[in-house]
Amino acid sequence: MGEKEKILFANEAFYAAFAGADMDAMSAIWAGDAPVSVIHPGGDLVSGRGPVLESWQAILSGEEAFDIEMRGASARCLNDVGIVVCYERVGGHNLIATNLFARSGDTWHIMHHQSGPSPVLPPRADGPGASLN
Repeated sequence: MGEKEKILFANEAFYAAFAGADMDAMSAIWAGDAPVSVIHPGGDLVSGRGPVLESWQAILSGEEAFDIEMRGASARCLNDVGIVVCYERVGGHNLIATNLFARSGDTWHIMHHQSGPSPVLPPRADGPGASLN
C-alpha cells in the first residue's frame, strides 16, 4: 500500500469514527505527538489534543450515529504530512473539508480538520468509503 492509500485509509477511519459516534476510535485517529487543531463548521479554532477531543466528545455525545457521508477524497503526501480534501454530507448540509495528517512510524494520524459549507456535493462513487452512514 502506497502512502496516498495509507492517508486515505486514515481519512476513512476518521469518518467511520464520526459516523459511528465512536469516541474511542476518534481519539485513536488523532495525533498524539503533533500539534492538533480543528475548526468545526461555523466554529472557532480549537487547539491542543485535550480541547480537540473535548470538542468531538460534545459533538458525538448523542445517542445515535451521525448521518454523515464522505465523498470525493483526494490525497497528497509531502514527506511526513498528508493532505486530504474531500466533501461531506452531514444531515442535509453539503460541506467541503481539509484534513491534515502526520506520519507516525508507518501510520497516519489526523492533526487538523476544517470543514465549511460547499455549494456542491460530488456524486457518490462506488466502492469502499463511498458511504459511511
